[in-house]
Amino acid sequence: MNWYLKVLKEHYADFNGRARRKEYWMFVLVNLIISWSLALLDYAVGSGIFSIISTIYSLVIFVPSLAVAVRRLHDIGKSGWYYLLILLPIIGWIWLIVLFATDSQPGPNKWGNNPKEIGNDSLIDSIGTE
Repeated sequence: MNWYLKVLKEHYADFNGRARRKEYWMFVLVNLIISWSLALLDYAVGSGIFSIISTIYSLVIFVPSLAVAVRRLHDIGKSGWYYLLILLPIIGWIWLIVLFATDSQPGPNKWGNNPKEIGNDSLIDSIGTE
């Protein structure tokens, strides 16, 4: 949950820098859990209020989702424009999943230092406790 909060609090619309695999995939996991929970509540209640909440949530989370994906691509040494691969049916999605699952480029690259080498796990653990 702290990785999710880090993306929302510290990097809401930050397209610069790098995001490690753990940051990206934990954000995706928590985002999916929230989205599916809202969809399940909408289905169970049937009043449509959760559909409205789900739409608002999707709009609010769109920019940070795009930003963390671009920063993840930067972490492996690719341009953020690679995210447009999502427009290619099937092949593009598979290629993006492979890129997102690829290990970080060691050392600094043109988008900054390797976030794994910074050792920010203790900083991440303190985000939700303040």
